[in-house]
Amino acid sequence: MLGWARAGFLFATGPWRAPGSNLNTFARESHIDIMAAKLGMDPLEFRLKNLKDERMEKVLRAAAAKFGWKASRTPSGRGFGLACATDAGAYVATIVEVEVDRKSGAVRVRRIVHAQEMGLVIHPEGVRQQMEGALTMGLGYSLTEEVHFKGGQIFDRNFDTYEIPRFSGVPRIETVLVENLEVPAQGGGEPPIVCMGGSIANAIFDATGARLFDLPMTAERVKKALAGK
Repeated sequence: MLGWARAGFLFATGPWRAPGSNLNTFARESHIDIMAAKLGMDPLEFRLKNLKDERMEKVLRAAAAKFGWKASRTPSGRGFGLACATDAGAYVATIVEVEVDRKSGAVRVRRIVHAQEMGLVIHPEGVRQQMEGALTMGLGYSLTEEVHFKGGQIFDRNFDTYEIPRFSGVPRIETVLVENLEVPAQGGGEPPIVCMGGSIANAIFDATGARLFDLPMTAERVKKALAGK
């Protein structure tokens, strides 16, 4: 995606949730995990020690409690990864558990825990549905939704080559609403997607010790990263 902009190509665009925040969060949260690993610190502990924002700290702790996070330096072999961010006025933290097939490079997300503080929650069930949909959509941009192009021509024009998440690939999803009555209602549909790339990349590293720097993290890219360890 970034290469298109540098090359100056013009493409037709369509709606996609928070594309800028997705990429920025992927880069930032990956870098934070890299620093934590270099220091031999647990990724959650590292974030909490360097946070000054009480709202973000509360969301991180809520996600960790729901997930049952146990402190460990990475890579631990467990396949756990987390990321946090702000988007559309909301604070979010996502923790995932992945399984990596070292032979094929395929990544399967087994579980997602997502905590969200978006101020006043007016319709909790509606918000949870939005959260689950965005998290499922995030699986696609993180793992499979790759566009192939040459000279400005896009070759992926249908779902036979552009793979989106299927019901069979959707993991267990658990959502936590952290209500804040002091803040008016904020965005609820877009924020859940922004941490998916970062949390999955961090989970792949925790599982295998391989670090991915490009999205989507296809099986081919994972195999290459594993070979380059």
